[in-house]
Amino acid sequence: MKVGLFGGTFNPIHLGHLRSAEEVCAAFTLDRIYFIPSASPPHKRTMDIAPAHHRYNMVERAVAANPAFFASRIELDRTGPSFSIDTIRAFRARGTLTSLAFLIGMDAFREIETWKDYLEIPSLCDLIVTSRPGVPTPSLDQLLPVALRSAFWYDPTQQRYQHESGHTLTLYTLNGLHISASGIRDNLRAGRPTPCQLPPAVADYIAAHALYRIQKASSLEG
Repeated sequence: MKVGLFGGTFNPIHLGHLRSAEEVCAAFTLDRIYFIPSASPPHKRTMDIAPAHHRYNMVERAVAANPAFFASRIELDRTGPSFSIDTIRAFRARGTLTSLAFLIGMDAFREIETWKDYLEIPSLCDLIVTSRPGVPTPSLDQLLPVALRSAFWYDPTQQRYQHESGHTLTLYTLNGLHISASGIRDNLRAGRPTPCQLPPAVADYIAAHALYRIQKASSLEG
């Protein structure tokens, strides 16, 4: 089974997330994508992040209609900071996968040197680094920390980078919707509509639980 891991705060999950995952799922012929809300994101301020159980419940509702999409509680059920390497190791330990891919946005990938045990990540899974349309694709030398560069080489026939472990790194430009979670939160606080941005079940959940209604300082999440 070919599995993709899509982590994030999902604060809240929106149609841009779903559209991007659908595109990656088709382009890389993945059998499943697990949406993994971060319980305690180590690189984000938490003051503007909805409680983890609410974010998980929204993800569960958002993915329910797609048989290839699943919500995962793996980071909610684990104590301590939500480190990606721990999640990747846990999925690898299941032993039922033919391949494992980790989906990551370009902005987050630029900061991979700050992640826990980041040198190990490419040896455990493929990396699919996504960017939005119109954003120039930098060279790998510009993206990778020095400690990782020597472990990769470019395969022009496959148009992707190969890691010494046999796993791959692909820079993939999305055609998906450009929607900002921070913009959605701003609109919700101001009482403005969010048309064509949220799955109806997520919009209903936010309204039912009065999420994102109290103005607080902006976070780094987008």
